[in-house]
Amino acid sequence: MAKNGVSIGEYDACRRRDSDARLLEELQRLERRIFPKHESLARSFEEELRKKNTGLIYAAELVPGGRGRGEIVGYVMYTLASSLCASVTKLAVKESWRRQGQGEALLKAAIEKCRAKKIHCVSLHVDPARTAALSLYQKLGFRIDVLIEGYYSSERHAYRMYLDFNR
Repeated sequence: MAKNGVSIGEYDACRRRDSDARLLEELQRLERRIFPKHESLARSFEEELRKKNTGLIYAAELVPGGRGRGEIVGYVMYTLASSLCASVTKLAVKESWRRQGQGEALLKAAIEKCRAKKIHCVSLHVDPARTAALSLYQKLGFRIDVLIEGYYSSERHAYRMYLDFNR
């Protein structure tokens, strides 16, 4: 799947390749750049990806001629929390690539992975002030379940949202 000069790939911790070290470095740099230090997984990124039920899908620029991959423009990390429900733990897109459909393509790819595993619902958390992210999630069918006060910090709350495949 490609969108606007970008290809979608999947990281597989069980099948490490030589190029994975560079990929993980790029993902960690993006994680540090986008998320505040207390929300960043940059220091434990590889550890998170080694967990049995964690998946990561990334978007990378297409290289002219189709040889290799260009710079990472975004990623989505998800966890299969149970045999019935998954959780999107991270969705990140570089600022210069936002509002071009990259986040939507990544999230759709993660949702399809969950559907293929017969998951019934996907959950995520989002700061109510992040209106662009909130709109994207609602566009894809996520519904607000509850506001969790103090989720990110004492002053930052989160909506817990669900996408129920049985609705």
